[in-house]
Amino acid sequence: MCNLKQSLEQLDPQIYDLIQDEKKRQQMSLELIASENYTSRSVMEAMGSILTNKYSEGLPGKRYYGGNQCIDKIENLCIQRCLEAFNLDPNEWGCNVQPYSGSTANFAVLTALLKPNDRLMGLDLPSGGHLTHGYQTSNTKISSTSIYFQSMPYQVDMETNLMDYDTLEKNAKLFRPNLIICGGSAYPRDWDYSRFRQIANQHGAYLMMDMAHIAGLVSVGVLNNPFEHCDIVTTTTHKTIRGPRSGVIFFKKHLENKINFSVFPSCQGGPHNHQIAAVAVAMKQLKTPEFKDYIIQVVSNAQTLCKRLTELGHTIVTGGTDNHSLLWNLKPHGLTGSKMEKITDVCNISINKNTIASDVSAMSPSGVRLGTSSLTTRGFDNDDIIKVADILDDCFHLAMKIQSNSSSKKLVDFERKIDEYTDEILLIKNKVSRITTGL
Repeated sequence: MCNLKQSLEQLDPQIYDLIQDEKKRQQMSLELIASENYTSRSVMEAMGSILTNKYSEGLPGKRYYGGNQCIDKIENLCIQRCLEAFNLDPNEWGCNVQPYSGSTANFAVLTALLKPNDRLMGLDLPSGGHLTHGYQTSNTKISSTSIYFQSMPYQVDMETNLMDYDTLEKNAKLFRPNLIICGGSAYPRDWDYSRFRQIANQHGAYLMMDMAHIAGLVSVGVLNNPFEHCDIVTTTTHKTIRGPRSGVIFFKKHLENKINFSVFPSCQGGPHNHQIAAVAVAMKQLKTPEFKDYIIQVVSNAQTLCKRLTELGHTIVTGGTDNHSLLWNLKPHGLTGSKMEKITDVCNISINKNTIASDVSAMSPSGVRLGTSSLTTRGFDNDDIIKVADILDDCFHLAMKIQSNSSSKKLVDFERKIDEYTDEILLIKNKVSRITTGL
């Protein structure tokens, strides 16, 4: 029989060792994936607590199980802190903290507000949108939002890569959506919520903002406030909030019953109480002066990264950023984001390939998405970020060299060549090691 008092190291040394390997990887790598961050010890303590033992279907005070006296207090406190974190009046706004992730939060909203085959509009994935905003290709309905609802994407301007509000308004008059989603996963600029509201009102449509990437920036007021114009605001809690991997739905109070019923029982089962407690911890941290200083540095670091890469001869989509992320366009050099991702991986740098407007393949896109949230959490300042940009430039030149000596431009041939450049890779890895260890 399993001894429940054994430590992980004693009970399952194989998993324990793999966790230690991942810990080392995170410590020794440059983390530049815009959707990732390092959470706090206090958040991890809540996530690893005995709260994971409790089943709590339903809402506080209305559970389907007994023994939820403490759980109710935790969830109510989490709701209170979420509203306070974004300075919301509890008489006007409510919030559901039970979604397991941002994707499930988004689908719960659509389930609550739309009927099957109702119409929605969201930013196209190649333009910087998210899969859950209705993405589909000419051959395949990729997301459940496009499977169960009719989806028509809007796009950025192909020349400026900025939001094309005029074309959105024109297409909305033809499509007549029931709901419009603003927000994205790879759009480096701020949003004009008043213009979105104006367009939505023309069709009696709901307006929903998915602020998963920029929630931390919204909370301290460095970006426009979606709550002034939207009916629904969803977010993850792990990106710029630095909490656990979870989701939250904010809603105007008149939508409370619809949203709560959609989360449970329509879309998911019992809430993850350890997750909710960790969200509460993270939301408390958002109200500290230190967090605002952190977010200001995140944006400054992102803008410094844009500036330095531009100085080195690279193309940044929209010419810069207003938030924590940027899109590096490799198309002018004939290099794909997937190849750049491969070469940075072997050099202990985590980035992700990303589509840019007009790309047709998400697996072989023209861009790379970079974010500064994680490195800023580790204490990187503008001077450190300049060094990071220089290392990325080294990776770029190495990738170009490998590509020029490959038998074709296929990714598989590029990968076969990487092992021939161990000396160059080691030089870059040593630079990464020096900056991550503070030497």
